[in-house]
Amino acid sequence: MIERHAPAPPGSRPPRGGPSGPRGTPAPLPVRPATARFLVLAGVFVCAACGLVYELELVAVASYLTGDSVTQASIVLSVMVFAMGIGSLVAKRLRRLGAAGFGAVETALALAGGSSAMALYAAFAWTGDRGGLWADAPRALLVVFSLTIGLLIGAEVPLLMELIQRVRRQDVGGAVADLFAADYVGALIGGLAFPFLLLPFLGQLTAALVTGTVNAVVGAALVLGLFRRDLTGRARRLLLTAGVLVIALLTTTAVLADDFERAARRALYGQDVRVAVRTGTQEIVLRGDADGRPLDLFLDGRLRVAGGDERRYHEALVHPAMAGPHARVLILGGGDGLAAREVLRFPGVRRVEIVEVDAGLSRLARHDPGLSALNGHAYDDPRVRVTTDDAFRRLRGVPAGAYDVVVSDLPDPGLTAGAKLYSQEFYGLARRVLAPGGRLVVHAGPYAARPRVFHTVESTLRAAGLRTASYRVSGSPGGDWGFLLAGARTPPALRLAPRGPRPATLTPGSLARAGRATADPRGGERPPPSTLVHPRY
Repeated sequence: MIERHAPAPPGSRPPRGGPSGPRGTPAPLPVRPATARFLVLAGVFVCAACGLVYELELVAVASYLTGDSVTQASIVLSVMVFAMGIGSLVAKRLRRLGAAGFGAVETALALAGGSSAMALYAAFAWTGDRGGLWADAPRALLVVFSLTIGLLIGAEVPLLMELIQRVRRQDVGGAVADLFAADYVGALIGGLAFPFLLLPFLGQLTAALVTGTVNAVVGAALVLGLFRRDLTGRARRLLLTAGVLVIALLTTTAVLADDFERAARRALYGQDVRVAVRTGTQEIVLRGDADGRPLDLFLDGRLRVAGGDERRYHEALVHPAMAGPHARVLILGGGDGLAAREVLRFPGVRRVEIVEVDAGLSRLARHDPGLSALNGHAYDDPRVRVTTDDAFRRLRGVPAGAYDVVVSDLPDPGLTAGAKLYSQEFYGLARRVLAPGGRLVVHAGPYAARPRVFHTVESTLRAAGLRTASYRVSGSPGGDWGFLLAGARTPPALRLAPRGPRPATLTPGSLARAGRATADPRGGERPPPSTLVHPRY
């Protein structure tokens, strides 16, 4: 049976480089043009969703590994947008290949995007502690993946335009509108699916691998199913083989993702990891507390509690603030219960509220045998109440003068996600909830490593109307902690409560020396304060 072909419209041209029908007309599609057009736009939709998931995955993994979300997002977005432009220019040379070019691009994109999260995590786990050039390996790899994925995403658009026009010739404006409508809607779905479905249910590594598998399947199905007659036999075999290999690699890796994560965790934290859980907020790892080893607590890969030093830290944080009225105490952060342990040692404490954003950490501090023993079973004390909330939001809802002591046991101010908790607005709210004669104590990060950050916190407290006294306590070899004690009316005296419990690691003399250790070498000149609209950390 001989198929008949309608004459080509004026100005049209057959695709170059692929088989064609009689007199050079395009090879017929296996479905009606309307159905083919719908399938192409559906492919655009899925590929756009996958592309945005890759982009968000790179930002999320890099932010998790380094903590600086603004810098990582800027690197990923700027490099990817630049690469997309280059990719579009390069793809102009592939337009004559049409379907074959699109199939090759989608296969490569699925492999690069699907493996990106695992490769970044591996680089961080196995090279991040080597120093020298190895220390920059994760960031270099982030740039490489951003560039590669951006190039491939940019190459999609010209090739998809060729496929849409291959199905049915239409004016360029209409074809562009159809293409970008499907692309933007797909990006919306991918952007929403990542934080609300993929990340909580699959995790970072498996989410990227599953997305890459979907990308490879859809790309191969579109090309080999709808445009197979535009390909030579050799091109079909090559695309099919490459697609099967990539899909098999990604699915096998997804199955082994848990084993990989355990191996990387051992490389990162050592062999004695006892608890590793991911809550909706962060990854929590407990190490040690067995065979005499001290317990260490890691939050999102950063050491938060070092068993050998934690008492020195928490006594320095809490005891100077309690040298005054202390019946009502508010602890911001401190979900591990260790600051609460020190507070509860003081006679006269009637109420302690812990505001912790991660309910998973509070549950672990209450029920884990090692951590609950370390915090003295503080959560079992009837005076303790836990509020799962953001510290900023909680302060806005607290009545004025509600607390005698506010303990700010929050992550370091250098982490972008917590910068608002070291802002002038935040400290203004903290000042409002202090009762007359009340005290606020702030952990302001390591003094020796980042003195400017420390003094920025001090400037911010003063801009909020608080008077400050600073002190610095040494920790493990090479480390220290900087603290700021603040009062609303007069500079608070840096002293220990005369009738309070005797700390094991602090004396009045060592506390006085700790205050002298934070003298500003610039003769009193302070950096400007940090605000919500102008963060300076």
